Order: sequence, then structure tokens, then C-alpha cells
Amino acid sequence: MLPVLIIGQGLAGTAVAWRLWERGLPFLVVDRDEPVTCSKVAAGLLTPITGMRLTLNEDYGARLAEAVPFYRHKERLLGQRFLYARPAVRLFKDHQEPRKWERRAPDPAVQAFVHQRPRQPLVDPQLFNAPHGGFQMKHAGYLDTAAYLAASRAFFARHDRWQAAEFDLADLAITPDQVRWQGGPFREVIFCTGWEAMRNPWFDWVPFAPARGTILTARADLPGERRILHCGCWLVAREDGTLRIGSTFETKFTHPHEADPAKLAALQAQIRSFVKVPVTLLDQQTAVRPAIAGQRTLIGRHPARPRVLFFNGLGSKGTLLSPHFSRRLVGHLLDSEPIPAAMDVAGNL
Repeated sequence: MLPVLIIGQGLAGTAVAWRLWERGLPFLVVDRDEPVTCSKVAAGLLTPITGMRLTLNEDYGARLAEAVPFYRHKERLLGQRFLYARPAVRLFKDHQEPRKWERRAPDPAVQAFVHQRPRQPLVDPQLFNAPHGGFQMKHAGYLDTAAYLAASRAFFARHDRWQAAEFDLADLAITPDQVRWQGGPFREVIFCTGWEAMRNPWFDWVPFAPARGTILTARADLPGERRILHCGCWLVAREDGTLRIGSTFETKFTHPHEADPAKLAALQAQIRSFVKVPVTLLDQQTAVRPAIAGQRTLIGRHPARPRVLFFNGLGSKGTLLSPHFSRRLVGHLLDSEPIPAAMDVAGNL
């Protein structure tokens, strides 16, 4: 049985590899193993109600119901914890957001994710500025993406399913019967290369809309606060005692790993106006989110090269979405399950 070639070991490529492992199909993941990538520095947040409009993420309940057992299974298999259940608190940043929430909150679909009796006051007034109030969400949390990706990589490497390499399209030969790379035959190749897929001439027609973002690592004395907090920016207390704070959002950029000084200064000012105690900045990491116009995730086969497949557009929701879309892609690959038109990359040509 020929293996599947997976290019890229971010959240998308890793999820596809695990789905193939579960099905007993051989594969090889090829990755540059760069220290800073979008997936490695991502906050991995799972929050049901987000955005300026305070809307419920589409299909959040169903996607979460698939993601949690997916990650719990990997934790048991690898003997390491990655997924942390945490309530999420949305604090209103101005006097207009409570009015928006009054219109959203009565929806039964929204209420299913709202904690009805959160502690009062919602946050410690000695630690945080929260003059406009807010609400607390349940069924939220975060994935330690860096630990999950590293443990998965080590597992795949032990089973000769992972290789560090700089992939060049010129080294790939495609015939009607197979794919060849570095002398080895493969049944298909799946590109899970994030925003760099924009440089792939086979998929240059996909309406990519990448966004650069910077996340901060910091320390602050916030005794007893383990929830995910959001007030214009988000803050997560990690298991190692550090805080992750983010993030900036830039659609126009030149260098993928260089933070915009003005955006960075604005984020730092935002967190210092929100947190009353001193915040010590330790590090910052900048990467590019692999977004597609319309906030879509696209999967499927190239319309003219059926042995070439695509998985991209997870954006900032890779933790939530990658288990579902990887299952759909592998189901199509192995069982000829149809891909819905809304997520089929071929339908966007």
C-alpha cells in the first residue's frame, strides 16, 4: 500500500496524519521544522462567543464535540496533556457592547454556552479594570499547540512517518497512477502549508487572505485567576505560570515574522490599561494566520490533478476546526465520501 505524502506539520497536517494513523494507512509528513510558525505560537483558544458582534461561532457545539475526544485520545496515546478546559470571560470594552449583548443573549443557542451564575464581581477589581461588566462562557478552553505538535512530531518520527526537509515543487512528479518525491512513490500528496500556499502555482487561484499577528508572553501576579479573559485583547494563564496575551491583526505586511511597532505598542497599552498589576513582558512571537476570504476552510482535490489535495484556511480556529476537516478530507480520500460544495477547494476555481 503506497503512503500518502503530507506537506506541512501545522495543525492541519498533524490532524490529517493522525486521521491516517487511525485508519492504518501509511504516510510521510514533510516539514521544515521551523521554530516559529502560526500553529506553534497560536493561543489554541476554544471560545464559543467571539468578535465585535458577540456572535456564536458557527457549529461550535458540533465542532467542539468532535475536537475534545480527538485531543483526549492523543493525550492518552502520547502520555501528555495538551487540552485544558477553562471558562472564558468576555468583558465589555465600552458602553456599546452591553447593548449588543442584550440583543444576543436571549438566543437559546447562545444561552447554551453562557454561565448563568458566574462569580460576582466577575473579575477581581483589584486586578482588572472592567467598568462595563461582561459575561462568562462555559465549554471553553485552550490547546497547548506547541506541546501537541512537538509530541505528535516525535511520535511520527519514531514510526518513520516524519521527515525534516525543505520541500520544492520541482522535486515532485505526478502521474495518473502515483506521486513521486525523492525517489519514493506515494498515492497522493496533501498540501497543508498554511499561508505559504499562496506561492504554490497549483493553488494560486484560491482567495487567500492571510493576517499577521503577534502574541506576547508575560508574567503578572494574578492569584486565583485561571480563566481565559477577553477585553479588547485576550489573556490566558498557562500551566507554566506565564501569560499569553494577544493579539495584533494585520492584513498588509512584508515580513511574516516582524511585528509592526505601532500595532505592538497598541497591544501593550491595551493590556496595561486592562490589568492593574504590573505586567512583565518576556517574549513576543509573530506569525501569519492561514486565512481564506470569507473565513472559509477549504479541502479537497485539485480539479486537474486528482492526486494533489489541499487543506487550508483554518485561520485563528485551527484547534477547533482541524479535527473535523481532517476527518472529512480523509473520508473523501479513503472512502470517496463527497466534500460539501462550501468547503470543496475545486468549487472555488
